[in-house]
Amino acid sequence: MIPSFETTFAVPLHCEDCIKDVSGSLYKLNGIKKVTANLKDQLISVEGNEAPSAIVEAIQTTGRDAIIRGSGKSESAAVCILESHAAHVANKVRGLARMVQVGENVTIVDLSVRGVSPGTYHATVRETGDISEGPESTGPIWDAIKASKEGTPARDVFGTVEVGKGGVGTVFLDKPLQIWEMIGRSMVVARQQDGKFDKNDADTLVGVIARSAGVWDNDKTVCSCSGKTVWEERKDMVDKGML
Repeated sequence: MIPSFETTFAVPLHCEDCIKDVSGSLYKLNGIKKVTANLKDQLISVEGNEAPSAIVEAIQTTGRDAIIRGSGKSESAAVCILESHAAHVANKVRGLARMVQVGENVTIVDLSVRGVSPGTYHATVRETGDISEGPESTGPIWDAIKASKEGTPARDVFGTVEVGKGGVGTVFLDKPLQIWEMIGRSMVVARQQDGKFDKNDADTLVGVIARSAGVWDNDKTVCSCSGKTVWEERKDMVDKGML
């Protein structure tokens, strides 16, 4: 069973009834243990072992949006923005993986893709973080050689995600990994698990795994790059088809 972890979300909250509405929706999810809210700071904190993406969807059913602000303890979370490197693809960002270390050697992976062709896709962590040539320059599967010698399953083969006719797929799983092992490496999501990748394949996605904010590490409300609020940034991403 996946251990519990805490995630914070920015949610538009106007009154106590808003909090009750959001909490009621979240408690319908099986993996939720505790929901707390901060009306002043417009934050919802959730403890449990439910996928952060599923929590966002549950909040959205109340007619409100939600932005993940942080997950897990400091230095225990990572994120990977997955992009297509095909020249003919306009909206490059087509997936997102959030990773949180929830135990000494247990990391949960919340992976979602959209805008790709229906089918089965394989997610793997690669040896390097070089994505200059898209998936072609990422190197071999990172832990495969060691796992083969030891006769154990490769920890960096995350498994598969099924994409339906709408071009959307999600998977939530746990792996015997620590976050620091993956930082700076790349992730590839493709129809094939390994072999020769084609950067011009619109359905092959790749990104670099980077650290992300812990549960109370991110108090940013305005982006330092654009000067926009987090909600304006969110709207821009939705308009571009990134979310």
